[in-house]
Amino acid sequence: MRQFSPVKFNEVKLEGAFWKERLDTVLRTTIPSQHEKLGEYKILESLDLKQPPPPLRFPRNQHNFTVQVFWDSDMGKWIETASYGLSHKRDAKIESQIEAIVDKFEKAQLPDGYLNMWYIGREPDKRWTNIRDNHELYNAGHMLEGAVAYFLATGRRRWLDIMERFIEHIRKTFGPGPSQKPGYCGHEEIELALIKLYHVTKEKKQLDLAVYFINQRGKQPPHYFDQEARARGDDPANYWFKNHEYSQSHQPVREQTKVVGHAVRAMYLYTAMADLAAELQDAALKKACEVLWHDVMATKMYITAGLGPSAHNEGFTHDYDLPNETAYAETCASVALIFWAQRMLHLDLDGQYADVLERALYNGALSGLSRDGKHYFYANPLESIGTAARWDWHTCPCCTMNVARLVGSVGGYFVSHTENEIAFHLYGGISTSAQLKSGKVALREVSNYPWSGDIAIEVNPDAAAEFTVNLRIPSWCKGAKCSVNGKAVPMKKLVNGYLPIKRKWQKGDKIALTLPMQANRIYANPSVNMDIGRVALQRGPLVYCIEEVDNSGGPVQRLKLPRSSSLKIKHRADLFDGVVTLTAKAKAIVHKDWKANLYRTEAPRETLTTLTAIPYYLWSNRGQGSMVVWIPEA
Repeated sequence: MRQFSPVKFNEVKLEGAFWKERLDTVLRTTIPSQHEKLGEYKILESLDLKQPPPPLRFPRNQHNFTVQVFWDSDMGKWIETASYGLSHKRDAKIESQIEAIVDKFEKAQLPDGYLNMWYIGREPDKRWTNIRDNHELYNAGHMLEGAVAYFLATGRRRWLDIMERFIEHIRKTFGPGPSQKPGYCGHEEIELALIKLYHVTKEKKQLDLAVYFINQRGKQPPHYFDQEARARGDDPANYWFKNHEYSQSHQPVREQTKVVGHAVRAMYLYTAMADLAAELQDAALKKACEVLWHDVMATKMYITAGLGPSAHNEGFTHDYDLPNETAYAETCASVALIFWAQRMLHLDLDGQYADVLERALYNGALSGLSRDGKHYFYANPLESIGTAARWDWHTCPCCTMNVARLVGSVGGYFVSHTENEIAFHLYGGISTSAQLKSGKVALREVSNYPWSGDIAIEVNPDAAAEFTVNLRIPSWCKGAKCSVNGKAVPMKKLVNGYLPIKRKWQKGDKIALTLPMQANRIYANPSVNMDIGRVALQRGPLVYCIEEVDNSGGPVQRLKLPRSSSLKIKHRADLFDGVVTLTAKAKAIVHKDWKANLYRTEAPRETLTTLTAIPYYLWSNRGQGSMVVWIPEA
């Protein structure tokens, strides 16, 4: 296992227009507006622990469940997102808002370290009785990630100290001992947070607890969640998901070969598994991750890197089940796929992982955040008849903070290094540095990516030294060219999608990389029944869609793209502050002569038209209207 480490996001300056604009929007608009929503929806008020407790804002459903049980996690994620913002630019108002939240958590924490506002305020006698459904460990994970981020951004330890006391309580509660619970969370997340805490404190006990939760998952008989249900007086047979595939606890993790259940939970689990495979040099965990990765890539991922076709379980069904209009494809799932892809990429410098990371970043995840930074998609369908609309908040606001924390930390996905190697995974205009064994190397990458594939990289070591710079050549790219100081670099030297350039680097060395960005037609495996006879469009890392606002004449479902039509690239400075659209000659089914007929024997007439496609991540930013990714071919 050749392990790379990412350059930390706060050590990467975003200089290219694309990501600088997105980051500025999150810092200026998204973070403050999310705090306002936390107040408006009484999530902040839940910290006051009023007695008697106020009526539920979101009543219990038919399963006796309310989303209010994981409000702590929403505050944890907001603190994490805001802390990423503080890492870029200190803001006294944001810091005071975080401190006010921490004040209330500190006041509420019980003497034994326990900290969960739902149970302390409403059901103190029921804590740790339903970790299958009620998210206590999941909440703790997001709170801990927020505490770690806040400490790294500001150096303040109070929130981290509070959470470390809570983790000590969890450590005493869960484990193999006779007085401990042999359990793990129904919604994976605590494992990721513990590994982050380990990286900060270097205390092996934090890593050991993450290992325990991963190794314990799925052990049976008896199954822990069944034991737990019986202990609280429930019949396990009445569990609404009927089996434990929903939480990926149906088998021990090293034995799992098919990706099942809730998509976000699965991605968080696999991310932690990959993390631990690296930390422990665990070949079995690495192999399990590789098998599961292949299953997702071969049978379960949308072209946008969306995951999970079903709203029923917010997750997976069967192989090749990828409906478009009803696609769930939760924003959180694509964000979590990015986490997993990055961890796999750091185990093996293999372009297949970076390709998916990039696909999810530019399409499946980024579509979840509007241009104005205040509206969101929870689900990301690949087709709409015009009913889909972005919302300003959600009953379960997990995706709001997830996509914002991703953008806030996006710089951490661009560059990685070992002692003797540097690897560029993404492009888009950045400056940073990497610490190698030979010394520090300053790096500056200049480009207008993803609109252009012309990339210039400056390599400036403190002193002349031999090391390797690896440049990712995306799988969508054909005919890439590279030179160093004007001298061509042979492209036949590609290794797993990367071009390794090993030489003695000097200050001022310049790399020129050209990644041609032709517009491509993409076809789905015929086993994806929904996409037979249809085509999708892609240019560079961006998947495109056709939206009604750009294509007059009614719903875009009436359009067909002849296979013979050429795709034309058009730079539009007037649209979304500058984008690249695709146009093509197309056919449109004529509707007006059907009158009131539902059926007829005469075939519909067709007329010639021009089709315009925009990047998928931008759809539904100009009001409601129909949209299609997979276009019928004529």
